[in-house]
Amino acid sequence: MLWAVAGAVALGFLVSLEIAARHYGLPGPITNQAEEVIFPPKSGFLLYASLALTMVVLTWRQRFVALGVAVGIDVVLLVVRWAADVRITDGHPFGNGPLWVILGHAVIAVTRRTGRERVLLLKGVGLGLLLVAGRKTGDAWLLVTSKTRPAVFDQYAATADHALGNPSWVAGRIVRATGPIGAHVLDYVYIQLAVAAVVVAMYQLRNVAAERRFPRHHLVRTFLVIGLLGPAVYMLFPVVGPVFAYGAEGGNWAVANLWPDTPPPINAPHPIPFDEITPRNCMPSLHTAWATTIFVHSRKGPRILRYAGTFWLVATLGATLGFGYHYGVDLVAGAVFALTVEAALRAFARGWDRTGSRLVAYGATVFAALLASYRYLPTKMAEHPWLFGPLLIAAMSSVIVGYLRTTRQWEPETAPVRTPEPQPEPV
Repeated sequence: MLWAVAGAVALGFLVSLEIAARHYGLPGPITNQAEEVIFPPKSGFLLYASLALTMVVLTWRQRFVALGVAVGIDVVLLVVRWAADVRITDGHPFGNGPLWVILGHAVIAVTRRTGRERVLLLKGVGLGLLLVAGRKTGDAWLLVTSKTRPAVFDQYAATADHALGNPSWVAGRIVRATGPIGAHVLDYVYIQLAVAAVVVAMYQLRNVAAERRFPRHHLVRTFLVIGLLGPAVYMLFPVVGPVFAYGAEGGNWAVANLWPDTPPPINAPHPIPFDEITPRNCMPSLHTAWATTIFVHSRKGPRILRYAGTFWLVATLGATLGFGYHYGVDLVAGAVFALTVEAALRAFARGWDRTGSRLVAYGATVFAALLASYRYLPTKMAEHPWLFGPLLIAAMSSVIVGYLRTTRQWEPETAPVRTPEPQPEPV
């Protein structure tokens, strides 16, 4: 019943976004996804990652067959496009194959499976399609933010960012100093965040095929809920980012061409008009939120996975700031938002109690206080950085500490292994 309700809500949301996108003369998430069955997809890597999520419910033999069929379909389509002289100007020349295989497993589940096996396979299909739908939904929602929020709050965020020492301006100069190699590495990390999440999720879901059930909580749940709830805040606090509001990317709409060399002056902020193309997707930083959850969920994995989770978090923070996509205050809000959502989902999975409710309520309160301070106290924050800077870090740290203390109490206690006493050897 829960899966059915979730599916109905997701379908209704997709239809609503499709109607909204059509209202502005552009295809919506459903149309874009349907086109990728035939046309070159926007991200072939994401579709293969989605297939990997679907394959967690399959046996190893079935996985090899599914992957082989997906690659074979992509090769055939590549040859056909080459023979027809179809030039790919946007997207990737591969990725249709895994989408066909995922849809094929949906047909197999309905026609060839029954009972628990059908439900398990449909869950795997749904998991893979949700990752793809999340990407398409995000693209459509960003369009809505640019059309419905003509004025942005970048001056508020930039003024409040003085309390943190204008980290985007500092990181921007550092990335520029690293040259093209550093920029390319950070750009790849930034773009392929969903693929990194799938790697961690694959480790968490590695026993699904053997146990024939999903764990109570895993990374994909948090990843999708963050993507569902986070964009709603974009409408409350529309921000385009320093590279657009204070950089050359903003063109004639930019306040001034200051990023990353000169921090903006401290003035009384006000909403500024901006174009109807640039997404208002900065507050909170969902890339920071997603990278934080990847880091949290990688802590239970082997050493190489923990190292990878740490690298992805650090590199993502560097990319969000160094490319001028976010202000420092966006990152603080994103981390608090991520831990609050993660705490809520973990509390729901284990059963709500007082500690879980208290943690979620506290995280939500801190998140709301951060947004309110950015909006109504930015000038005070900029004028007294030695007071408000530590306060912002302390607020974020308090949520981190509260999360760690609470979740450690939820961990099952393991009995210590007794070391056998040495016994005398027979002579």
